[in-house]
Amino acid sequence: MRVHTETDKCVAAGVCVLAAPEVFDQDDDGLVVVLDDSPPSERLEAARDAAARCPAAVIRLV
Repeated sequence: MRVHTETDKCVAAGVCVLAAPEVFDQDDDGLVVVLDDSPPSERLEAARDAAARCPAAVIRLV
């Protein structure tokens, strides 16, 4: 599974980092940064949770 984000639509809420800190981070402007675009199976549930909680819906798991 791959993680895709639309950084230009990110609202810098940081929910993704709280839900999956091994997969996501924020840059200096608070925008989403993907640390692991192919997370291992033990991190997939956290990545799905981050995608579901994202207020701007900019995270997709494909």
